[in-house]
Amino acid sequence: MKIFLIGFMGSGKSYCGRLLSEKLKIDFFDLDDQVVSREEKAITEIFASEGEEYFRLREKEILYDITGRNENFVMACGGGTPCYFNNIEFMNNSGTTVWINTPMEILYERLIHDKNHRPLISKLPDEQLKAYIKKKFADRRIYYEQASITIEEEPLDLDTLVQKIFYA
Repeated sequence: MKIFLIGFMGSGKSYCGRLLSEKLKIDFFDLDDQVVSREEKAITEIFASEGEEYFRLREKEILYDITGRNENFVMACGGGTPCYFNNIEFMNNSGTTVWINTPMEILYERLIHDKNHRPLISKLPDEQLKAYIKKKFADRRIYYEQASITIEEEPLDLDTLVQKIFYA
């Protein structure tokens, strides 16, 4: 069982992924954390020193590596992971993809407080954040919509997540 949680930054993939992996008693991987660990640099540092393209290539390599080495896991993917190098197709062929489709207002409220840890928005003025989310979400939606399962419940709880994945 390989479960890939996808969705926009701030949608709760890491939070839900940890809870789901505990409930299922399988490993949890946060793809961003895996990149940071293997690169021994923060994502903001990787973006600053190597650029986004380098980050996306490493992200893909690590996605493929973890997927190939593990039979069962829950993975919280970065917000852009499904949008590059046919990653969404790879994940769909390797397991179950779950799109956590969080409303934009909630994304904005979460991200306004967490900008410094997110390289794509860290230098964005607060008044431009909503427009950025709307534009980037529109660009990524075509990839997110390819997920096996879409979850739109808010607030999202563990029982709803399990119900949608296993019994929908």
